[in-house]
Amino acid sequence: MRTALILLFILAFAAVPGALLPQRSLNKDKVDQYLAANGKTAEIMDKLQLFDVFSSVWFVAIVALLLISLVGCIIPRTIDHYKAMKTPPARAPKRLARLPLHDEAVVDAPADEVSKRVRERLNKWALTETPADEDRAGARSFSAEKGYLREFGNLVFHLGIALLIIIVGLGRMIYYEGQVILLTNTGTEISDDNVNSAVVVPFCNTAAANYDSLRSGNTFDGTTLNPFCIQVEDFAADYLPNGQAKMFTSHIRFAEEEDMRKPVDEWEKTTLQVNHPLRIAGDRVYLQGHGFAPAFKVTWPNGESRTSIVQFRPDDPTFFLSSGALRFDPPAGMYPDLFERRQNQIAIEGLFAPTAEFTGEKGALLQSSYPAMQDPAVAVDIYRGDAGLDTGRSQGLFSLDRDLMHSGQLAKEARVNLKQGESTELADGTKIEFLGAKEFVNLQVSHDPTQFWVLVATVAALAGMVMSLGIKRRRVWVRMFPLEDGRTRVEFGGLARTDKAGWGEEFQYIVDDILERDSDDEDAADNNTATNESADNKAKS
Repeated sequence: MRTALILLFILAFAAVPGALLPQRSLNKDKVDQYLAANGKTAEIMDKLQLFDVFSSVWFVAIVALLLISLVGCIIPRTIDHYKAMKTPPARAPKRLARLPLHDEAVVDAPADEVSKRVRERLNKWALTETPADEDRAGARSFSAEKGYLREFGNLVFHLGIALLIIIVGLGRMIYYEGQVILLTNTGTEISDDNVNSAVVVPFCNTAAANYDSLRSGNTFDGTTLNPFCIQVEDFAADYLPNGQAKMFTSHIRFAEEEDMRKPVDEWEKTTLQVNHPLRIAGDRVYLQGHGFAPAFKVTWPNGESRTSIVQFRPDDPTFFLSSGALRFDPPAGMYPDLFERRQNQIAIEGLFAPTAEFTGEKGALLQSSYPAMQDPAVAVDIYRGDAGLDTGRSQGLFSLDRDLMHSGQLAKEARVNLKQGESTELADGTKIEFLGAKEFVNLQVSHDPTQFWVLVATVAALAGMVMSLGIKRRRVWVRMFPLEDGRTRVEFGGLARTDKAGWGEEFQYIVDDILERDSDDEDAADNNTATNESADNKAKS
């Protein structure tokens, strides 16, 4: 038991880095930023797996040792507890007056009558009777014990902790958790077919590739997804005057596997809010966050155009000043060969503010003064050259490739601030127009079939802890000495095997019931008890 407690404290201490340092399982970008900012120290921390604490070898080893220790503690204690429940209570000590709780009195009743009272009063206790020839003091006595549920609760608590570790471990092997960003129709009015076709697009949980990011257990292979579809109709955010968010709400349509092929208009409707997930097909769908997706239109000198709408990353969690990047490939046939076409790609990188406020000496520094979209604007750098669309390497969603800039393959053409509907023209006549923005929602789909059993194990552990703390293991002995005049001298002894707080009052109730004392006798007994305790304290001092 001591080993399990030590390991539990070590486990709690080992989890501290996981709370203080960024973790790859939650945000790989923050880990990369931390490594870049802290040099050699961060590299050493990475080798110690401090950025992967909960999947590290040493953390798993501590959990495994804790589980082994708990099992090694539970099994022998369960056997001992079973034997203790089958073993009759111990015989009464020879001198009951030496026990922490003691009382005695002479009653006007024979010993048989007192024995009947004892059996009636202690009928819910484990009770045994010892005849006079076997009693240590040579008189008939009773031994009673109660509180076996204390040790039972202790065992249930430890078993619940062990089961919790096992269930969580199994859950981590079979779970999956995916993130997907969906554009809504909430935002500024944009009259463009490409933008309208990009918003309010259903998401279907039918393939792992449909997610923007996906984390899963070791046994998940992508073929066990629970099929369902969701379409986000709109998004609404409630804000306080200072810009703090109160609630996020989206109206959605959804369909399970049997209804997925029906028209979207026939899908079921519901409202999705923060901390109020949609439970569907064994999964939970959470509304985790939101942001803005600016739309830009690039028109080349020959009149052909391209429109793109891409979500920007909220860098300011309060007023949602966001950053992002877009890339445009020139129309086919505009340049004589692919190489020249690649050298004339257009890239846009910059900031978006839902409620623009321009500050600085020249009034050109873009800030956001409120998180709701009231006066959207962008501050962007426009580049021409190889934007990395044909390199075969993945490109950052929110920033351009700095290597392409440093090598001169991507050159800055202009830096402008644009409000909705405004545009700028490059030297060759290419026109860049800011069309407006739509809001996007970030949905999280979680699947963990062990969640219910985690709750069961947790409730069992808590119930066991309450039992072990609230129930007292206690013993009572009653010895009867028949007197020549037909009366009986009754002697009582009480002992709490653990904490005796509150046990004295219960012991006195038992004594009073058996002796059938009235209130005056109870007061006298209390005075005698107080006198005896005072005398004992003086003797000890």
